[in-house]
Amino acid sequence: MKSPLHPLALLLPLLLACTPPPPAPKPQPRYTIGQPYEMDGVWSYPREDFALRETGLATVVPDPRPGRVTADGEIYDPVLLTAAHRTLQLPAILLVTNLENGLSLRVRVNDRGPAQPGRVVALSRRAAELLGVSAGGTQVAIAVDPDLSRSLSAGLPQPEAPRIAIETAPREAVQAESLAPPPGTQAAERVRQGRGPATVAAVAVEPVAQAVPDQLPEAVSQGYARPGQLYVQASTFTTRSAAQRQAARIGGARVEVTGSGRSAEYRVRLGPYGSVAQADAGLEMVRRSGVSDARILVD
Repeated sequence: MKSPLHPLALLLPLLLACTPPPPAPKPQPRYTIGQPYEMDGVWSYPREDFALRETGLATVVPDPRPGRVTADGEIYDPVLLTAAHRTLQLPAILLVTNLENGLSLRVRVNDRGPAQPGRVVALSRRAAELLGVSAGGTQVAIAVDPDLSRSLSAGLPQPEAPRIAIETAPREAVQAESLAPPPGTQAAERVRQGRGPATVAAVAVEPVAQAVPDQLPEAVSQGYARPGQLYVQASTFTTRSAAQRQAARIGGARVEVTGSGRSAEYRVRLGPYGSVAQADAGLEMVRRSGVSDARILVD
């Protein structure tokens, strides 16, 4: 005859079913650059650039929901001052200036985007509110803060560089030969024996990294509004003939020269445009002609 089960044994499966699972490990931010990728038909090539400065149109991150993991392993929160950029190292600190009202704010770039062609940066909901940036496109100037960005990258796990196997070169027999002592040997010996002054070599002191908070303060600064005109820039060439061929293929574009002598560059441009909608239409025309890396800028 089987013995009756203990009441606790009957409750154990129910208790186990009601026990919540352990929380998932919190994603850890990391410093990353990443591989080339395609987004909305445009290839982007991430690179480390602590001197980046650009103008163009800003937009708002289209997905306002918190909780997703960004490209550098952070948790997205629309109330924090963050942004998305297509090529910058992640994370980075970016100074964004609204050219239409003069407001400036530092944001933390931690994701890839914008997905919309012709937009240079996508801002979190809160950053866009503070700067007065609309989803339709607002003229901005962006510049990497080099000191804060370097400090930020120094405090995060770095990606491992690929190791290259190097074979050890074979050793050959080496003939020993007595040589004269190098300069300064006798003076060093006198110092060790207490018969001469000791000279202390200057030691280079590394600058102390500036701490960068995870949540940037809402420190908005007011400057002068300086809106510009919208242009579509196709490609930049080192020869005028190549630029002229592209301009002729696009139709309606012109070639502009920057620099002089051997440093001269020839860029292909269209515009100026009187509205964002017109600039978007011009960008789409250039992209249909085969120039996938064309962009909208403010000048």
